[in-house]
Amino acid sequence: MKNKEYKIKVTKKLIKQLKPYWEMLKNSEDDFYRSIREIEMKMERETGIKGIQFHMCDNEHVGIGNLDRSMRLIFGHGELEE
Repeated sequence: MKNKEYKIKVTKKLIKQLKPYWEMLKNSEDDFYRSIREIEMKMERETGIKGIQFHMCDNEHVGIGNLDRSMRLIFGHGELEE
């Protein structure tokens, strides 16, 4: 099987140029997940439900449930977005 030939060559120079953008992405992700965690902690304090959190499926937030699964998953589409 023949290896695919790419039009754009990945060089050390290109990697050096792209490295700061990768770092920006990672920092943005850190900020995003930190803010989500703060929302979850506030939600836990206000509802009194231990371990309540947003649930993800296929890289998408789909609902709210809790870690020990003592409540059913409340779906975003249909229940929370009505």
